[in-house]
Amino acid sequence: MNLVDFILPLVGVLVLIICVLVGVAFLTLMERSVLGYIQIRKGPNKVGIVGIPQPFCDAIKLFTKEQTYPVVSNYLPYYFSPVFSLFLSLLVWLVIPYVTGVYSFSLGLLFFLCCTSLGVYTVMIAGWSSNSNYALLGGLRGVAQTISYEVSLALILLSFVFLIGSYCLLDFLKYQELIWFGVLSLPLMLSWFASCLAETNRTPFDFAEGESELVSGFNVEYSSGGFALIFLAEYASILFMSMLFIVIFGGCDIYSLLFFLKLTFISFLFIWVRGTLPRYRYDKLMYLAWKSFLPLSLNYLFMFIGLKILIMSILY
Repeated sequence: MNLVDFILPLVGVLVLIICVLVGVAFLTLMERSVLGYIQIRKGPNKVGIVGIPQPFCDAIKLFTKEQTYPVVSNYLPYYFSPVFSLFLSLLVWLVIPYVTGVYSFSLGLLFFLCCTSLGVYTVMIAGWSSNSNYALLGGLRGVAQTISYEVSLALILLSFVFLIGSYCLLDFLKYQELIWFGVLSLPLMLSWFASCLAETNRTPFDFAEGESELVSGFNVEYSSGGFALIFLAEYASILFMSMLFIVIFGGCDIYSLLFFLKLTFISFLFIWVRGTLPRYRYDKLMYLAWKSFLPLSLNYLFMFIGLKILIMSILY
């Protein structure tokens, strides 16, 4: 292995991380502006030209504040869980279907499922290690919710894996040149979007951060840098889920401008839902996962398996 083979992926990772973090900064700006207009008020518009540097000012403010931590906390897990959370949400971006082949992931979807499953532990450890009842309750809620909706996410992905016969995201782009999968399976697309909202702890499924009854949920004891890292991890996950939504259902070439317009629109939908819908009741959240999304995704899974067997029998 020569030096170029080592340096090229490293440079690719650094560029990817910088682009994701800048994207997260402007996603927060878009969220605050859109929510401002939904609530008929101005968003952040004082800093710089129409408030564009606002996210960077927020980052400087958060990272320069004094770091506090509870005396009775388990310090090492408490300190490292936000770092690990951000690391996972950036690591999962490696499955982006680059045609250049800097990263070759023939099992990209399995890697995505592994990373999202590990994300549960960061929420749980952050809630437990704070040694606060509110944080622990928020962490337990978040874990139950994430595990429940991971089932429907995995089954929806499995349906398409059976249909195209591959775990590689590049194949999703190849198979959708004539027709998008979102047209073939509209109910699955809507179910995937709702599951993404639950997976990223967004309204109306933000029980891990239920401000009205848990003060702030699992991150209640975090301040300054720790809070900023949790915040960055959440918004990086939202951007990634939007990207994955487009790759699976929107069938667009990642090197076209249309791909990024669609990604921005899906991110806007995350914000629009937050500004519009009230929080779900917890029992209804679980009912939706196990009684609605699970049967739907299983039916589509069996249908796609049958379709694949039929096509194979006709061809061979």
